[in-house]
Amino acid sequence: MHVVMFGDQHVETLGGAQVSMRLQRRFLELAGHTVTIVAPAVHGPRGRAIAPDAAYLDVPSIPITLDREYSMSWPGRGTDRWVDSALDARPPVDVVHIQGDFWGAFIGHRFAARHGLPIVHTMHNRVDVGIEATAPFPSLVLRVLNSWQRRVLGVQSGADAEGDDGWAYLVRFATRADAVTAPSTHFARRLEEHGVVPTGDHGRARRLDAPLTGIGVDVVWNGIDDEILDGALDAASADRAPGPPRFVWLGRMSPEKRLLPFLTALAESGVRADVEVIGGGGQLRAAERLVHRHGLTASVSFAGRLPYHVTLRRIAAADAVVQTSIGFETQGMTPFEAASLGTPSIISDPDIAAELGTGFWPVGDGATADASTAALAAALRRAAADIEAGTAPAVDRSIRERFRQSSRTAAMVEVYARVTS
Repeated sequence: MHVVMFGDQHVETLGGAQVSMRLQRRFLELAGHTVTIVAPAVHGPRGRAIAPDAAYLDVPSIPITLDREYSMSWPGRGTDRWVDSALDARPPVDVVHIQGDFWGAFIGHRFAARHGLPIVHTMHNRVDVGIEATAPFPSLVLRVLNSWQRRVLGVQSGADAEGDDGWAYLVRFATRADAVTAPSTHFARRLEEHGVVPTGDHGRARRLDAPLTGIGVDVVWNGIDDEILDGALDAASADRAPGPPRFVWLGRMSPEKRLLPFLTALAESGVRADVEVIGGGGQLRAAERLVHRHGLTASVSFAGRLPYHVTLRRIAAADAVVQTSIGFETQGMTPFEAASLGTPSIISDPDIAAELGTGFWPVGDGATADASTAALAAALRRAAADIEAGTAPAVDRSIRERFRQSSRTAAMVEVYARVTS
């Protein structure tokens, strides 16, 4: 089948959704399907570095960040005509897979509506939490965003027009979709609780097969490249190297990821450990200053951004991965990557802990979120003591196979087949 994906950003830019889309495309093509990815063209050095690729439809766009890496395409009739013309030269489209939350989603929904095509909409983000964490005056931003959405999607009146929060915004997308997918059971449950489920009331046929959660949202994890996983496993040592406990924290250095509370908790814990921080972002300087100011017992190094295969090898060599965000993640990839490599995690978010099942140290009581640095410090001490005693919790080995992208692609193809039947 021919799957057309729509995203907010070009898949060759940085971002979790972009990484996931690149991986999905590769494994769909390995399974014999055709994939086209529609996303804003990239400007600046990053745009010039992107090699020509027949699978990419780079929509005319304007840059929206100072480094010109990220851009937006304005949803409207001009863009509609451009997309229609570009896709006319390609094989007939079987399914539209929307993996954006903003202009990419608007453009994709408009395209599917014009051509009567079934829609699978993957919800990657907690829009309300993300905007609150990153934007000033989040309530105003959400009102403007909802108004823009109603105008672009042609919402006139009725229940569909009500609401100006993040959930109402996601509901309008879901009611126009034939299937909604989420990358975790906990996010799927939260979507369902807020009515973010496909209804089929847009006039396209939809089979009423029971989705994986039994209510309305299909759970399809974001996965890991089979070959890269196997390479990291092959490179991993079977025996632990001597030395103090080794912790790895990785992610974007922004407030919602809670790097600074982690480093504060590390100072409070007094543990003797080697800690590697992988990633980049706006809080790097503040993190470096915090480490210098506290004079930690632990040794902390900042590795910066690393190639993905190198990051996985660092995770495999670590004694534990530290996960610190709470309520923000729709999946939480790092503990699953760690479990796939046999490495346990220290987990702050009880939703991620429940999804993982075993192989971790919870922060606090494990049942409710505890954002205190005291609770995180206590978890770090427990983990360090268990690692030194050789009693670290064992991870669920089945995650390694369930997390492979080949299995995730097979699950998504089942969703495609359902909505196109």
